[in-house]
Order: sequence, then structure tokens, then C-alpha cells
Amino acid sequence: MTEKINIRGVQFDSVSLDGAVDILIANLKNGTQAALYTPNSEIVQSCIDSPELYEIINSGDLIIPDGIGVVKAGRILGTPFEYGKVAGIEVGEELIRRVAGTDYKVYFLGGKPGIAETAAKTLCEKYGDISFVGCADGYFNKNGEENDRVIEAINLSGADILFVCLGAPTQEKWIYDNRSRLTSVKLMLALGGSLDGYAGVVKRAPKIFISLGLEWFYRLLCDPKRIGRMMKLPKFYFGTWKYKFSRNK
Repeated sequence: MTEKINIRGVQFDSVSLDGAVDILIANLKNGTQAALYTPNSEIVQSCIDSPELYEIINSGDLIIPDGIGVVKAGRILGTPFEYGKVAGIEVGEELIRRVAGTDYKVYFLGGKPGIAETAAKTLCEKYGDISFVGCADGYFNKNGEENDRVIEAINLSGADILFVCLGAPTQEKWIYDNRSRLTSVKLMLALGGSLDGYAGVVKRAPKIFISLGLEWFYRLLCDPKRIGRMMKLPKFYFGTWKYKFSRNK
């Protein structure tokens, strides 16, 4: 069991990158179905703004702090994360590295057409024998017949590990609504834009930006259209201070 840290109503696990992957591998070995969610401060703020999201996000079996804003909130609230930020894209890649050469089957769902296939090819070149059993883009109706066909394809593939990269909170909602129908899947990882990263379409921030907690700023520089989404970050930060003071009254 990991220590739980409550950040504005979202129940995070205080765990290292290796510790997170250890838990995922243990789930694979014992056959217990589990979902990994990786909320950042933007997603926590979305829960605050739309409380119905709390049930969905907190349904994750392993919830890691994928954002410096969440880590800072932990310090502000007096419940610091021992291991700091744990990037979902790194957890996903480390899991792939560990299952290379095993019989565990992997399915990539999400991204633009062709991205999942490119990501799978790139990871195979990097880590060797990985049993990829299917790829599909994220451009499908998340309800009705199209959704049924996606689920059927995943089940027929016999996938043990499913990367769900549909963007938050769509990916978490999709897992929440469909996990009981994914009959072969043991692990469901909600990993946002990770497939773009694995495919080399989107480059991660330079290490200096990551070490300074400015990966969000690098993304904004590369894609100024994100400014609307980024406005949730100061709202969350200053809201957390306000929350702390109101809680302590």
C-alpha cells in the first residue's frame, strides 16, 4: 500500500517512478485489473470546477502526480510528495522496457492516425522484442457502435496492457465507462500525449526546463494555443493558498 495524499480532493499516491512501475508489474502478475491515472494541476482544477469528475479521477487504482503544480500544492498544504513529480510518459516507457521480451501483449489507443503505429515501431527499435498486438487512433465516437468496435478489437487482440491516450479527462472517462468490458486487459494507462512523445512527433522539454519545474512553460512556448488551458495553472496555485488559509480558520 502506498501513502495517499489528498490534493484538493484528488487522492494521489506518493510513489517513485520505479515504485509505480513495480506496482503495475505486480498487478500484471496477479491478474488484477488496474487503471493508472496521471493528473496534473490542470486536471485537479477541472475537478474543482466540475465536481462530478472527482469520482472518475479517484477511481484510478494508482494516481501519480504528473505536474509540478501538484507537487507544489503538496508542499503548500503540508503534505509533500516524497518523490516529487512522477511523469506518466516516463512510467509508460519504463513499463514497456520491463515487459520487452515477455509474453505480455500491448495495445496503443490514441493520437492522430498513424501516431500509435509510429510509437510502437520506435519503442521496438529502442527496446527490442515487444508484443504489440494492436494500434488505433483516438478519432472515434466514444459511445455507440464505433466505441463498441474499438472495444471488440482490443478484446480480440488479447491485450494485457492498454495505453489510453485520448487526452484528459476524456481518457479517464472512457476507462471509467468501459473498463468492465475490456475482458483481457489487466492494465489501463491514461497517458495523454505520451504516444506523440514516443513517436518523436512532440519533443519533451529540455532537462533544464524539467529540473526547474518549467516543462509547462516550454510547452506553451512551443504551442501558444495552449494559453487558454494554462490559465488554470495560476487559478489552481492561488486557489490552493486560499484553500489552505480557509481550512486553517
